[in-house]
Amino acid sequence: MREIILMSFAGPDRPSLSASLMQVLASHSVNILDVGQAVIHDQLSLGVVVESPSPMESALLMKAVLFRAHDLGLQVRFTPITQDSYHQWVGGQGKSRYIVTLLARKITAEHLAEVSRIVAENGLNIDGLARLSGRVMLEGENNGPGKACVEFSVRGEPANINQMRADFLRLANELSVDIAFQRDDAYRRNRRVVCFDMDSTLIEHEVIDELAKAAGVGEQVAAITERAMQGELDFKQSFEARVALLQGLNANVLADIAARLKLSEGAEHLVRTLKALGYKTAILSGGFTYFGQYLQSKLGIDYVYANDLEIVDGKVTGRVVGQVVDGQRKAELLREIASREGVRLEQVIAVGDGANDLPMLSIAGLGIAFRAKPLVRQNARQAISTLGLDGILYLLGVRDRDLER
Repeated sequence: MREIILMSFAGPDRPSLSASLMQVLASHSVNILDVGQAVIHDQLSLGVVVESPSPMESALLMKAVLFRAHDLGLQVRFTPITQDSYHQWVGGQGKSRYIVTLLARKITAEHLAEVSRIVAENGLNIDGLARLSGRVMLEGENNGPGKACVEFSVRGEPANINQMRADFLRLANELSVDIAFQRDDAYRRNRRVVCFDMDSTLIEHEVIDELAKAAGVGEQVAAITERAMQGELDFKQSFEARVALLQGLNANVLADIAARLKLSEGAEHLVRTLKALGYKTAILSGGFTYFGQYLQSKLGIDYVYANDLEIVDGKVTGRVVGQVVDGQRKAELLREIASREGVRLEQVIAVGDGANDLPMLSIAGLGIAFRAKPLVRQNARQAISTLGLDGILYLLGVRDRDLER
């Protein structure tokens, strides 16, 4: 009668340890049904599920494994598994899998406890937990703002996925963290295009506000901008009203403003990494082409679509040339770029902060509200407010150590 045994090993890790244990298993000709290993601060945790041909062979195997584990300084525990239990476990592997990503400047036990609680309350089972961020700063160390990320792999199907997302958003607000919840499928692991809003996303500024200050109408334009970003005004109408206030502005100030633009935290690192990984990048902006092209040159962005500010005799006329890039136009452009690159919408990431970004965030496979207004955070499937733009890499499953080379 064949037997199934879970062998659990724990102890100090060192080179060739796993090889030594596997040699013992190989000498007894057992089948490996499952295996998993983790090393945390040089401490090994290894689990192996084996199928042995008979109780006698199992006894000989366990004796040999026990001696080898002792020689290696490991503790070992043997747990018999019934065939029914094994088949139930195999059946569970077919359940839906999700990835919950917790991002913060520093992760505490409370963060993990609360995320785990919501996962459990929704009937999901955590079957994997991993830190994606690099070395975490100790208390008292001061090497910048820091960033930390833990990824949960969970199985099952939540009873109410919208309520679960709402619970995560509420928890994120209460604890000042970010929590992403994604279905773990082939598309999550194969994103190919990233489309960015520009103002207050890729850069820290609203360029039209900077132009308005130079034109002496800063307060008027800023008030309209804020209402538009909150979704209180139609973007196209508000945009035309703001641009009209710029009439007569000397075009020379555009270069000065472009030179002063400050990239959002993590923007340069993110775009550089995406390019190295083979992603295509795009700016889809309700701002102005001049500044989008400036960033394109600076960062190596592949596509830029924005509004062409009309300039006649060295002066801004207060009009734009061509179709205004509003929310619906951004979504259309995202579709066009996906088609041109030969990828599905599920493989596209969209990042923005304002109400006019919601159409493209809603159709992208991964829509991310970045340091966004409350309305946008509530309606986007994912949000990052705690970390910089390069926190997006964690949502792709990229570990800091993957980038060290």
